[in-house]
Amino acid sequence: MSKQTIQIEPKRPVDVLFDKYAESHQNPTNKLVHWICVPLIVFSLLGLIWQIPFPHLGFLGSYNGFFNWASFLLAFSLYYYFTLSPVLFFLMIWVVAIMSYAIVKIEQGVGLGSSTAYLIYAAIFIAAWIGQFIGHKIEGKKPSFLDDVKFLLIGPIWLLHFICKKAGIRY
Repeated sequence: MSKQTIQIEPKRPVDVLFDKYAESHQNPTNKLVHWICVPLIVFSLLGLIWQIPFPHLGFLGSYNGFFNWASFLLAFSLYYYFTLSPVLFFLMIWVVAIMSYAIVKIEQGVGLGSSTAYLIYAAIFIAAWIGQFIGHKIEGKKPSFLDDVKFLLIGPIWLLHFICKKAGIRY
């Protein structure tokens, strides 16, 4: 008789991060709060950074208005997501596109860099973080990012990975 060895594949880095993140996100109320507040935090942070005046760069021509400080945040974040999971990266591009569309609509309504725009995004940002901390108070565990700041980037794709699992998409 021969012994068969079962090869167990090591966890991918993205799954290790999700497992660690999940440790402080077990309570159903805290999870629900995260489904609401994490997207709002991402949206409001993008909106706030989008409002920061960006220098006019002539070589961009008619595309000048499409490049701003939020572009750098997005480039960094999306590259990080790509290194963890190309599928989650692709899904996050769609999320960012929808958020960017909403930001442009707000910009058209109240003006880029206006105090109204700052107030809208700041109010959403503050309210969403209050929600997050209430969720963690209910959970009884501190937010993951207090141990490692990279978990600020993990929250959005942690939510997306549940959508992938539900849809049967390997991320």
